[in-house]
Amino acid sequence: MGGLAATRLKAAPKATAFGLIGDRYHNSDYVRTGLNRTIAKELGVSIDFTDETRALNAETLTGYKLLIVLRDGMIWPEGYPDETSNAAWVNTNKPKLISEPPVAPVSGRAFFWMKPEQGKAVRQFVENGGAALFLHNVTHVGLTDPDFRHVLGASYAGHPPIRTFKVKVTNHDHPITKGVKDFIVTDEQHYMEYDKDRKHLFLETVNEDGLAFGKQGTTAPGGWAYDYGKGRVCYMSPGHLLTVLWNPEYIKLQQNAVRWLLRQS
Repeated sequence: MGGLAATRLKAAPKATAFGLIGDRYHNSDYVRTGLNRTIAKELGVSIDFTDETRALNAETLTGYKLLIVLRDGMIWPEGYPDETSNAAWVNTNKPKLISEPPVAPVSGRAFFWMKPEQGKAVRQFVENGGAALFLHNVTHVGLTDPDFRHVLGASYAGHPPIRTFKVKVTNHDHPITKGVKDFIVTDEQHYMEYDKDRKHLFLETVNEDGLAFGKQGTTAPGGWAYDYGKGRVCYMSPGHLLTVLWNPEYIKLQQNAVRWLLRQS
């Protein structure tokens, strides 16, 4: 067998990055749209996106250089307690939801999706030389699995409603912050329990109006990066809205982070 037939049997090469994105509160399309511009198009780094959590495993990760995750740790297989998070018109108009025949009641319970073998797969992927770019609400996954949390370096502690805050560069000497100035976004300001050495932090988020989030205060870690085994890890907290992903200063951070993670800078 040769020629065209042999060519068809060859497996298509994998993209550079595998992206796990999207959840009940974060539509996959805005994440895909945002990162396709900032990373795939402008950096020429190909990304295979999915919102199927079961796809994150050791077999899938084999052959990729970079793992990107922007999603939380929950799935809702038994349905939602209401539709306000996935249908904006419900928030605005508050209609009575009518179904004939009626829909049976659902529990509306959330379940953690990450299995121990998935956390181990991520840890081994990075330890063996892979890179991981973690964004926004992925700290919530840090609540669900010890291996994943060890790689990420944090776990979720909550966030206030969407409001305006400043993203401040705290380490101007890191390659990821090269050429980046402080900037302002309207976004979810995420708070977390940070586990690693503070020397790895390069960003913080600050509510300059003095609005605190409970006992967490007005300021939270906003970004960190470190070597992990033979690989590298970077986390940055902004990213709830497309306007945030496309903030010019945040684009610089995303692109610098990918270059650093892939050892191109």
